[in-house]
Amino acid sequence: MNKLLYFIVLFILIPGPAGKLLSQTDSVSLKKTRVMSFEEVISTARNQSPMAITSRHQFRASYWEYRSYKAGYLPNLSMSATLPDLNRSIEKISLEEGDIFAERKQLGAMGSLQLSQNIPFTGGNIYMSSDLQRIDFLDQNGGSSYLTNPISIGLRQPVNGYNKMKFEKLIEPLKYEEAKKDYISALERVSLRAVGYFFDLALAQKNLEISLQNYSNADTLYKIAQGRYQLGTIAENELLQMELSMLNSGTALNSAKIDLAIRRFQLNSFLGFSQDEDIELIIPLDIPAIEVQLEKALGQAEKNNPDVLSRKRQLIEARQNLAQTKAEKGLNADIFASFGLSQRGDKFEGLYVDPQQQERVRLGIEIPIMDWGLARGRYKMAQSSEEVTKTNVAQAEMDFQQEVLLQVMQFNLQDDQLVIAAKADTIARMRYEVSKQRFLIGKISVLDLNVALQEKDVATRGYISALRNYWTYFFNMRSLTLYDWINDKALTEEFDALVK
Repeated sequence: MNKLLYFIVLFILIPGPAGKLLSQTDSVSLKKTRVMSFEEVISTARNQSPMAITSRHQFRASYWEYRSYKAGYLPNLSMSATLPDLNRSIEKISLEEGDIFAERKQLGAMGSLQLSQNIPFTGGNIYMSSDLQRIDFLDQNGGSSYLTNPISIGLRQPVNGYNKMKFEKLIEPLKYEEAKKDYISALERVSLRAVGYFFDLALAQKNLEISLQNYSNADTLYKIAQGRYQLGTIAENELLQMELSMLNSGTALNSAKIDLAIRRFQLNSFLGFSQDEDIELIIPLDIPAIEVQLEKALGQAEKNNPDVLSRKRQLIEARQNLAQTKAEKGLNADIFASFGLSQRGDKFEGLYVDPQQQERVRLGIEIPIMDWGLARGRYKMAQSSEEVTKTNVAQAEMDFQQEVLLQVMQFNLQDDQLVIAAKADTIARMRYEVSKQRFLIGKISVLDLNVALQEKDVATRGYISALRNYWTYFFNMRSLTLYDWINDKALTEEFDALVK
């Protein structure tokens, strides 16, 4: 009796795997449990995951870059002023008799208003300005002097044949469209990552469920085997095999608990949840009936994928670099011309009466005489760079089409693979139940029972893996084509709402 009491106390104080499960379950119960479906995990990831938030900020940066580009082609009105400009110094002053040093004491002020406009067709700039300056003399005679330019109109124009604005008008809108597509593609990558984390946790949940059931079955079968051993219907070797199976099941159960905690932590971190929450997943059993046509997939990918826009932009940028180096190889010239009115006086009144005309024209040129082939070398390098870009773009286009082809083929096979995996899971479960009953009546050996158990577990995990593959290929297709194959429409976002 004393020995029996000792073993009971020892069993309570040093729990096995089942005792550990109860203690962990009690600690977990203190946490909040959030039950989430597959669709809820995907939606939450796209809305609030750190990866999605980063993608939104990247798009906003591209939006404001595009806005800055557009603002550069609108009229620009600016004002500048210097208030005051005090000058008390001894300076050299030129007179008719020669230079002398004299004390200068004056207070100055100036203001300017300028309206400028870029000219995209020529790459030049035109401006109109109005200036006013005043000087107050601080010596004993006092007095003031004014200078005004009521209106001045000027033009700055490069004449070397390279128009940067012409290429910007091609590149910048393309970059913005690329940024839009990049953002949609980034959300699809978020969804793809969410699929991975979802099925990591789903498999961990299923593994724990399998391990609990296997441990319970192994414990029951071991107790039955002990009774049959006492009756002499099984050998000691079979009893030891059953005990070993029970111990292995306990080890697998502990490993399943640890893996489940790790996978929950990873999904919580990805979704931006607190670690005080335990996520329980509802595994999706239904899949949409979709058959993707290759021609349609290729068409949508060429139309929507940001990499297509990126390749177009690379070709234009290569042409821009070539045009710039070609222009720098020869004559460089800039024309500056201005026409305006000016007036000066000792009083403000009358400054804008009968102003005088003023004109200015300047032509600046730069001609390379001896640069030892430097400009020609740069031009040849730009030519080679353009050819390399063309080759790389052509190769990338072929690889892209091949990737779409492979993804379509692989995705269209996944529904059949899932049906096979589901049927294999059902058959393996039924076979195990039959094998267990036959073992109980002594018709099969422990080895045959263990084989049936292993096949059941492999088939169950295989079904989860087939589900994972289906949704992985599904979101890969969406990411490549940026097309909603369920609702049969191109993917888009409310871009205006993103920048508010």
